[in-house]
Amino acid sequence: MTPYELIRAKRDGGALPADALRSLLADYARGDLPDYQMAALCMAVFFRGLDESELRTWTEAMLRSGATLKRRPGSPPRVDKHSTGGVGDKVSICLAPLVAACGLAVPMVSGRGLGHTGGTLDKLAAIPGFRTHLSLAEADRVLDALGVCMLGQTEELAPADKRLYALRDVTATVESIPLIAASILSKKLAEDLDGLVLDVKLGSGAFMHTRESAGQLARTLVELAREMGCRAVAWLTSMHAPLGRAVGNANELLEAVDVLRGKGPADVRALTLQLGAEMLVLGGRAGNVPEAERLLEAAIADGSALAVLEALVRAQGGDPAVLEMPEVLLGPLETADVAAPRAGHVTDMDTLAVGLAAVVLGAGRTRTDDVIDHGVGFSVLRHPGEWVERGEPVFLVHHRPGQDVAEVRRRLAASVRVSEEVAPVPPLLLERVEASG
Repeated sequence: MTPYELIRAKRDGGALPADALRSLLADYARGDLPDYQMAALCMAVFFRGLDESELRTWTEAMLRSGATLKRRPGSPPRVDKHSTGGVGDKVSICLAPLVAACGLAVPMVSGRGLGHTGGTLDKLAAIPGFRTHLSLAEADRVLDALGVCMLGQTEELAPADKRLYALRDVTATVESIPLIAASILSKKLAEDLDGLVLDVKLGSGAFMHTRESAGQLARTLVELAREMGCRAVAWLTSMHAPLGRAVGNANELLEAVDVLRGKGPADVRALTLQLGAEMLVLGGRAGNVPEAERLLEAAIADGSALAVLEALVRAQGGDPAVLEMPEVLLGPLETADVAAPRAGHVTDMDTLAVGLAAVVLGAGRTRTDDVIDHGVGFSVLRHPGEWVERGEPVFLVHHRPGQDVAEVRRRLAASVRVSEEVAPVPPLLLERVEASG
């Protein structure tokens, strides 16, 4: 079938033959299929979806469009985690070295922030000299030495997905569950994993706003991973408020380091332990979640998890000493507060608005070529359910000296509702999803 015939077939609700679909995606990865035809096919998929066979073929074709990480004989089981993205989500930075300290290999391929969601690579880039643009050979060497590496997607790894994601971003086809699932798993399975834990965010600060859509994405991911030979577990988690107290890049990095020191916000610590425990069970290091949590807590208490992070920073070109020097990571800053208009409980927070305020401040980007300021950000002093007095700050804005932050403060003030009434607060961990059978 020609590209025209495939586009027309999917537009009209027909099935795509596996061989023709593989050939089309291979052509796209090589640059032999024009963007306008792939954009048309993505829009047809957006409206018509993909059946199970088509989705597996699509994912396998993107996975096979590039190279994969290599595994040394006798190396530990490999398990990774993926989050669908949110505001204040710095869990990967503490989770990867923590799980590695417990004996698993964690080859974590992460992304940069775009729009209202932050990116792990941007937080790591706050460390002077830290390299996330590694070749697969370099990543293999770091992984073999430390049991963990943290890198960005390269032209070697699922290049079809790298091209396709950029195209979807500018053609309004990002919010397609089959295309999201294929994008995530084509990159993650290129790591040669034994297990994958998925954090599917739900709420005002997530791409999935409803329980139904988040559940559908989680089920699609775990079933597709199972079909492709990788055990997977997903958690639906709340993004009705920023995760933790820090929103930005360097300040989120510091908050993640605090978790490895046995400190940090309770929600960040709880999510890290839950996801890490699932990883240890999938990787065979623990028989159940409570046992796994004890192993994780021991690695924090004895300092081994922090030592792995420091070794990782050194191996990827940074100086771990800066993790003890906030002034180096943040640079010169001034602070402006956003005060509560009345006394009461914080009953609602528009987390999307908080994330977009961070973009206006300079901590995020709306285009892939935007330059961000790693040092600026927010402190979230009150979360939904917490009491605040009139005039007390709900947010602190950390900005460059002389920077005009009036619009940032206006956006943050509009993002919060304070009332004398008590509103129910959704739990952080909403639902666990695993593959059927």
